[in-house]
Amino acid sequence: MKLVECVPNFSEGRDQEKIKAISREIEAVPGVRLLDVDPGASTNRTVVTFIGTPDAVKEAAFRAIARAAEVIDMRGHKGAHSRIGATDVCPFVPVSGVTMADCVRLAGELGARVADELGIPVYLYEAAARKPERRNLAVVRAGEYEGLPEKLKDPRWAPDFGKAVFNPKSGATVIGAREFLIAYNINLNTRDRKLAHEIALSLRESGRARRDKDGNVVKDARGNRVKVPGKFKEVKSVGWYVEDYGVAQISVNFTNYNVTPVHVVFDEAVRLAGKLGLRVTGSELVGLIPKEALLMAGRYYLEKQAKSPGVPEEELIRTAVRSLGLNDVAPFEPDKKIIEYQFRDKSPALVGMTLREFTNELSMDSPAPGGGSVAALCGSLSAALSAMVANLTVGKKGYERVHDDMVATAVRAQALKDGLLEAVDRDTRVFNKVMDAFRLPKTTPEQALEKERAVEEATKEATLVPLEVLEKAGEAVALARIVAAKGNKNSMSDAGVAGLAGHAAGEGAYYNILINMAGIKDPKFTGQVRRRAESLRKALDKEGKAVRDIIVKSLAGPKA
Repeated sequence: MKLVECVPNFSEGRDQEKIKAISREIEAVPGVRLLDVDPGASTNRTVVTFIGTPDAVKEAAFRAIARAAEVIDMRGHKGAHSRIGATDVCPFVPVSGVTMADCVRLAGELGARVADELGIPVYLYEAAARKPERRNLAVVRAGEYEGLPEKLKDPRWAPDFGKAVFNPKSGATVIGAREFLIAYNINLNTRDRKLAHEIALSLRESGRARRDKDGNVVKDARGNRVKVPGKFKEVKSVGWYVEDYGVAQISVNFTNYNVTPVHVVFDEAVRLAGKLGLRVTGSELVGLIPKEALLMAGRYYLEKQAKSPGVPEEELIRTAVRSLGLNDVAPFEPDKKIIEYQFRDKSPALVGMTLREFTNELSMDSPAPGGGSVAALCGSLSAALSAMVANLTVGKKGYERVHDDMVATAVRAQALKDGLLEAVDRDTRVFNKVMDAFRLPKTTPEQALEKERAVEEATKEATLVPLEVLEKAGEAVALARIVAAKGNKNSMSDAGVAGLAGHAAGEGAYYNILINMAGIKDPKFTGQVRRRAESLRKALDKEGKAVRDIIVKSLAGPKA
């Protein structure tokens, strides 16, 4: 799933009608989900958070900026927060399936459009900055809206997009790309804020002031405080007392959880608290968290227990929640707290059925679900079996030498399993799109042409799903070969079934590719797909034979 978060800040926090007008623009874009609208009266500013597919988020951001330019007049704006324009800042944040480079591209494309179509000067900041001095938002925003006319006269502050001409109504907009910010609190068994802050000083990147033997702050020759760096990069933290809970907390902001993961800071806080005679009782997540941050924690704690991290996603998340004590002060609900889960399809799905429900549905006289969905399901079962064999090997006496191989195999098999399960429903959805295209009217020549185009495009999409299944099935059989060759010998029959199920999945997907291509007129498309499918099928057969040879030799035993 490719997901991007966008967090635009608008210079209006009091007029609800204007705020609603802006948020409605976001909600109207397909492929986007509005998560939060947070207005502040004293700051006269509203922070909006939404997620979606990259292009949908970019479109929603533009529409919101355009509407803000209509309803907000900066000439009368007053507020406690720094600002430079009607849309003050608009960052893109990678969530899943996208890179920071993707978000930098989105920022550039949006900036160019805002400048060209709305006449608003645009500056790029953070990862999208084209000049080092513009990475820092505070530097770009220095002088604020009131100082913008003079700033635009300085060639050093020419906008990245648009003319250096002051727009009195809308000001300027700062667009960028940054990492996801995780707001997180660690709970202590004390009310003493100072003790919590003492730990925070050791954790955060900025550290603390250096003191001499008499406790006085040390300063350099220029009179600036000398700092002792803290332990973790991309971490900000303070200690405070929360009256609602009756406990002191270490409040932590992770500005890049890939550099410093949540679980690493939590464990260090536990260690430092112990040195002060304190206990960490748990932790609390404020707002949302990317799924990967919890999966990383789940893998970490399983590995500390000498267990395989190659378990289902749900188990990794349960492990992370328990290990971090995320239920300490309030129930932790993954469906509400994990950002990707906000965008999951909540509609009834084939994979959500019981086995009986699915096979009953399969046996009815409707063409979908059909062979394509079953092929994907076979592939997921193959990957699941390989994960099982790998996990039954990890930690077993006599298999120490293959420990790392089995862990890697289990982790990869879980990812394959999930991808193939997703294809079970996707295959049926794309088939239904083909049927919908065939139902389009063709009374007029224009309608007939549009129907032909729709059928062609839908059939192409329906062909690419089994092509993906064929590719993943080949990977699944390759994993079956690894566990057959290196895995627990007591599970050889399971490895063999994994190989057979994976091979059936790939062969079934190949049949679906062939039948779909018969209805496609584009020779370039069919040629490319056919060559790719034949290559994948050849590799599939080779891996399948290798698995069968290993299994037969292993199970047959020595000849009499």
